[in-house]
Amino acid sequence: MQMRRRYPLHVHLWVLFGALVLVLGALICGIHFLMSKAERERAATEATHRISRETLDEVQDLFAPAQMAVKLVSHSSLADAASNDERLERLALVRDALDTSPVLQSLYVGYDDGSFFYVRPLREAADRDVFKAPIQAAYVVRTVERDGNAARGKLTFLDAGLTVVKTVDASDFAERFDPRQRPWYVSAISKGGLIRTEPYMFFSDRQAGATLAVPTASRRAVVGGDVRLDLLGRMLARKETVERGLLALLDANGQVIAIDRPPPASASAPDTILSGLLAAPADYGLPVLTQLAANLRTPGASSTDHALISAGGEAWYTSTDQLTPTGGTPLFLISAVPQDELLKDARRQAWLGIGATGLVILFSLPLIWWSARRIARPMEALADGMDAIRHFDFQQPIAVRSSISEVSALGETSEHMRQTIQRFLTIVQAVSAEARLEQLLPVLLRKVLNAAGGRAGVLYLANDDALNARVALDRAGNDVASMIAPAGQDQALPLIRFTAGAMTPRAGVLTLEDIRAAGLTPLAADAPCHAAAVPLVTRAHELQGVILVLRDTPIEPAQLAFVGMLANLCAGALEVRELSEAQRKLFDAFIQVMAGAIDAKSPHTGGHCGRVPELAKMLAHAACDATDGPYKAFQMTEAQWHALHVAAWLHDCGKVTTPEYVIDKATKLETLYDRIHEVRMRFEVLKRDAEIACLRAIAVGENPDIAQHRRDTELAALDDDFSFVATCNQGGEFMDAPQKERLLRIATRTWTRTLDDRLGISQEELARKARHPAALLPAEEPLLADKPEHVIERTAHDTIAPDNPWGFKLKTPAHLYDRGELHNLMVSRGTLSEEERFKIEDHIVQTQIMLSRMPFPKALRDVPEIAGNHHEKMDGTGYPRRLRREQMSPLARMMAIADVFEALTAADRPYKKAKTLSESVRIMAMARDQQHIDPELFDLFLSSGVYLRYAERFMQPEQIDVVNVAQYMSGAAVDRQSAA
Repeated sequence: MQMRRRYPLHVHLWVLFGALVLVLGALICGIHFLMSKAERERAATEATHRISRETLDEVQDLFAPAQMAVKLVSHSSLADAASNDERLERLALVRDALDTSPVLQSLYVGYDDGSFFYVRPLREAADRDVFKAPIQAAYVVRTVERDGNAARGKLTFLDAGLTVVKTVDASDFAERFDPRQRPWYVSAISKGGLIRTEPYMFFSDRQAGATLAVPTASRRAVVGGDVRLDLLGRMLARKETVERGLLALLDANGQVIAIDRPPPASASAPDTILSGLLAAPADYGLPVLTQLAANLRTPGASSTDHALISAGGEAWYTSTDQLTPTGGTPLFLISAVPQDELLKDARRQAWLGIGATGLVILFSLPLIWWSARRIARPMEALADGMDAIRHFDFQQPIAVRSSISEVSALGETSEHMRQTIQRFLTIVQAVSAEARLEQLLPVLLRKVLNAAGGRAGVLYLANDDALNARVALDRAGNDVASMIAPAGQDQALPLIRFTAGAMTPRAGVLTLEDIRAAGLTPLAADAPCHAAAVPLVTRAHELQGVILVLRDTPIEPAQLAFVGMLANLCAGALEVRELSEAQRKLFDAFIQVMAGAIDAKSPHTGGHCGRVPELAKMLAHAACDATDGPYKAFQMTEAQWHALHVAAWLHDCGKVTTPEYVIDKATKLETLYDRIHEVRMRFEVLKRDAEIACLRAIAVGENPDIAQHRRDTELAALDDDFSFVATCNQGGEFMDAPQKERLLRIATRTWTRTLDDRLGISQEELARKARHPAALLPAEEPLLADKPEHVIERTAHDTIAPDNPWGFKLKTPAHLYDRGELHNLMVSRGTLSEEERFKIEDHIVQTQIMLSRMPFPKALRDVPEIAGNHHEKMDGTGYPRRLRREQMSPLARMMAIADVFEALTAADRPYKKAKTLSESVRIMAMARDQQHIDPELFDLFLSSGVYLRYAERFMQPEQIDVVNVAQYMSGAAVDRQSAA
């Protein structure tokens, strides 16, 4: 009842009435339009039928006199006339037949002896032009007579009284024309009755038309008449149709015989008519005509069809009627009317109805609007307030005044909701803005105090069994947490102990003894004071901490419940931050442990993995601090700093896959051990063989001096050869061609093996030896050899495909390892073979593969690119992807400089002597000139002093010497320094 008094019913009625008027008006207009449309369509169909009937009758009327005239002449004596003179005497009969049938262009008779008698009225100037007739000529007679193979022809021009005006010889026409070979003659003789030919080009004047022909009773002659197709088009053009309507006469092949409009204006139309006789429907540019013509060519198409079709993006009412004149193939009369033209009046009436309905609604709208506004105004205010909340605008209060009680109550509830959400969002924003735990804790405590109305408070965090005061805010907002000592949960305030145990908020009063015992004197000098303890509970329902709020007045239960909910939000934020911090520390420790393991794996890398991150960060700081040059606008976000940190520590993580003996290989024959000892033993065997050979020679009576001299010479040669082999094994000097030739000569010496070399070896080595048959013992073997078992094949697992997803562009050796003795001893420079050098370089490949498979978060997605490109060169000749400078990020180019400089200056690598600072900078400058490192970053590396600061921290004092920085900087960088 109250609802009805506060919300009047007539308002609903007026609203419903307005809608009813609109619906009824639209319904009436729609029904009227559909009825008008049906009426127009019916009328159009009837009109189309009427026009079709009339047109068919007129076509029949045009063709009937022509057919009659042809038949009349066929029964006349003209058909039996034997000479031109006799035929000219009967010319009046032909003239009368032509005058009674305007559609006939000409009448003629073809005789079985090849004679031809042709009569044509010259009705228009164009007809005279065809035959070049005199101006007074009204008729032209073309005759052809044959005497054996000779043919005579002439043109005779006559006036209206059939008096000869001029005669012209036409023997050339007679020689080219034989009526007996014309299609109309052949068809008429073969069928024996009246025929109508398909449209063709008349031989006499090259005009398109059709021929009516009938043989005489004696079948010695055929009488024919030419029907001009343009007369049919003129007849169709006189028909009254709607605007843009179409009438056309088509043959069974869909070609246009006649149409109610001029011939096509395109250049192709005349050619089409002359060559194909009839115009193609497409030549008229009418899609509806083209579509209807195509339907005629469809097998099984109906001879009579009325349909609504769509052509050229427009609807058409169409009708197709068949006409079958005597003696010929059927013709089809096509009529089409655009639906838009047909329904133009119906649409206009529909719009008038809509306008009338609109006027009725227009006069009703003010009253409807006035009534609706009274009801809607409070709802609109409420909607505006809720919309502001939806757009996170909580500054506008929701004030609703309405006579409807529900609307009024909803407004009050919405205002309370706005205030609550505003408080929560303010806290969420404040919490979200702080990424670090230490900065977050004071914010959380301050927001809780504001929500609880507290004047001071403490945030305790649980650490094992103790509660530590991490933040304590006094009345002035100062943090005095350092003045509050930690205490175990069993020693805390009773209020805190209860809250920690029950994990529910609790309010109480603190006495002076409680305040002193808890060390809260800096916060509450006056006692007693009111307090509220709110627990911080994790999702695992574990105590995370307690917030103690100190107030001057007791806290309301509803406010305490709200503070409890707020504390749950704070606990979630704290838990997330703590987990994030713990994960970050764990991840950083993990990558540092991995880098340390790589450095500890081989003394050849020393502390490389630990020093490169420091140098890369120093260079990045220099780029951020630059005030001029290419990097004056360069800055890095905290996420980018973290990505650089991770990438720098992981830049050589692929080295965990590199065999130690390859990294540590100090001699050419070294694998897991140095095989020079095997070679030495072979030389020792040969030396023993020389001693034995000497003793045997003396034993059989040879002069001891000669035998001993030969032995000493052999031993000296062996010692010299081994010394040479041992020197080659060290790889200290470049191996030239003479040295390689000497190695090959030494390798030709043999020693005798009497023991099976397949006993006591591993299954893998045994499988390699099984590639060839075992030699019979004792076996003569070369002193140095490349044996098949020295080759370790490269499997598919160790092969990088050219179309690999990482874009590696590497020249991969055929074998995984080739431990052939000659193959390794003949390495031109250094100790590594091609296969081993590729294995060393493979560490960066493995680095990129390993890092690409790690699910880095969005902030660290650049880590693979930064870490994996430090062996690329600016000119695109680096490895493994041959990237150019513009394809690398600035941080990746910084890593390249850091990696090279650390390697040059490292003093903890046993295989090389550490270079001085100036020598390292000089080599780096050469790399810059060769486009191996970034020139701009190298200039920054020098001008900012990064090279010197790094040297002071990580290089030995004896390595640090004076560097002429200006000597190694590029010209542009020197100019900038001078200007500064």
